[in-house]
Amino acid sequence: MSKAIVHPPSTPIEFESAFIEGVRQIFEEKIVFNTVLGLKITSITPELVTARIDMRPELVGHYAYNRIHGGVISAGLDAMGGLAVMAAIGARHMDESPEQRLHRFAKLGTIDLRIDYLRPGIGEWFELKAEVLRLGSRVATTRMGFYAADGKMLSSGAGAYIVS
Repeated sequence: MSKAIVHPPSTPIEFESAFIEGVRQIFEEKIVFNTVLGLKITSITPELVTARIDMRPELVGHYAYNRIHGGVISAGLDAMGGLAVMAAIGARHMDESPEQRLHRFAKLGTIDLRIDYLRPGIGEWFELKAEVLRLGSRVATTRMGFYAADGKMLSSGAGAYIVS
C-alpha cells in the first residue's frame, strides 16, 4: 500500500502596508470618481476586497423612497471588480516590491460588466464585496455584491477586466 502524499498547507499571503496604502491611494484618491461615490476600502486580501458607501443626498436615485441610484451601484461594483483584480495581481507578483506591483495597474480596464438589481437600495450605508474568479495573463473575471447594512444582497455583478 502506497503512502498518500501530504502537501503542507499554503501560507496565506499578507500584503505589506506600503502596498495596501498605495492601492488605497489609487482607489480612493487618484480615481476621482470613486471619491464622488464615497467608496472607502474596508478590507483588502488576495481573495476578497470589501468597501463601504455611506448614503448621502447626492446619491439618491428615487426622491420619494430615498433609494440609492442604480448608476452608483453599477459604478461601485465595477470599481470593486477592478479592486479585486488589483489585489489578485498584487498577490501573484509578491516577488516584486510594492511599488513595482502598483505600476502593474496602469492598463487595467473594464471589458464587460453585468449588474442584476435584486432589491431596492435603501439604507444609511452599503457594503460592497468582490472576488476574482479567474486571473489570466490578459483577462480577469470577477464576481461582486452590493449589500445592505443588515447583510442582505441588494445587487450582484459580474465583470471582465483587461489586465495587460
